[in-house]
Amino acid sequence: MLREDSRSVGSEFESPAGHWRKSNKDTTFGLPRIAGNIGVTTDPHSGACPIMQISRLLAAACLVAVSLAGPVSSQEVDIGPVGPSPYDVVRGWHKPFAKQGFAHGGNSGIWAESPDRILVAQRGETRLPIPIPEEFAGYAGSVGINTLQAVDLRTWQNCLYVLDGDGNVTEIWDHLDYLCAGSEGPGPHRIRISPYDPQKRIWLINETFNQIYVFSHDGSQLLMTLGEKGVSGDDETHFGRPQDVAFLPDGRVLIADGLDNHRVVILDKDFNYLSEFGGRGDGPGQFNGVHAIATGPDGRIFALDRSGGRVNVFRTTDDPAEVEFLDSWGGFGLTLDIIVNEDAIWITTLGPLRFVKLNFDGDREYTWQVPRALPDGYLEVHTFTVDSDGNLYGGDNQYGRTQKFVPKIDADPSLIIQPPWVQR
Repeated sequence: MLREDSRSVGSEFESPAGHWRKSNKDTTFGLPRIAGNIGVTTDPHSGACPIMQISRLLAAACLVAVSLAGPVSSQEVDIGPVGPSPYDVVRGWHKPFAKQGFAHGGNSGIWAESPDRILVAQRGETRLPIPIPEEFAGYAGSVGINTLQAVDLRTWQNCLYVLDGDGNVTEIWDHLDYLCAGSEGPGPHRIRISPYDPQKRIWLINETFNQIYVFSHDGSQLLMTLGEKGVSGDDETHFGRPQDVAFLPDGRVLIADGLDNHRVVILDKDFNYLSEFGGRGDGPGQFNGVHAIATGPDGRIFALDRSGGRVNVFRTTDDPAEVEFLDSWGGFGLTLDIIVNEDAIWITTLGPLRFVKLNFDGDREYTWQVPRALPDGYLEVHTFTVDSDGNLYGGDNQYGRTQKFVPKIDADPSLIIQPPWVQR
């Protein structure tokens, strides 16, 4: 079922008890494809599981429902300037590399370390129907599969990999697939690197297992695990469906924890618990799910209140264990991800699906809506990142791919998202 406080179709599914599970109902497929018959090609060597001899009319179910139904509640009204995207999409950028019969899973976390090294955390791979439809364009959404909802098609393989600037896979860290294996929930949620870490260690959030992993820069070693696998808790050593991580210049770490605990945990530079802030509610500095977090100039901390549709703003103090609440900016539908620049922040939302630029007073300076229609559309810009050349990458958790955007030649420079702010 959908979360009762969910603001948009396409939000993640959970059981009434709040634990991720596979539904007894057919949550994979439902409505028939509206566009008509699907051409097929027989491929006896696809390697897909025999149980995938299914009707492709049903395979479009959740995708059509999400695409056409719109949000559960009324659409939020865009405030301030609204205009076209300042970017061009590089069509077909994300090259498929899975063996025949499989496609990318939901791209829940991406991080552009450089223009030629983009880290991707995906929610496993997706089994394709057999025979594979002629319409297959290298990603599951092209044949009507919603990778977020099609849990029965999910396989926990190739969960972490690296792409070059042309969208080709250069590294596959399949030796780490065991960290996601057996998950009945969405698994990996965010991938980040601290700009203040000379070792450039890689942080991965596993929402379902309530854990956070830290890898060596080359992905060869698991260096540290925070949290206890499969155990949700709200004490100093456990998490409740954590969502994101951010880094302060002095080495402290901020854990967005998350969909169950509605708090932000502060760790010291040695990754020991210091304190926490937030809590569930609609009051100042409270959350209905902390979905993303980022830091900015003057000690500011920006945390997205997922189902509350807000950006909560805090500031560090002289006491490393304390922050002060500054402000809350609301009216955003379901908030997804955030990047902070020198003088502004950018967020993505659902209801409607869009990029929004705000200044540090919370004023909306520009909005561009993201189309849903294929081949270039999105169902959810769950995560986005920017490289040092100004290229934008957006991970789609439902169509199952990442797309690359390049600034238009005549774009207003003030509308181009910069790489995340770093204290120099």
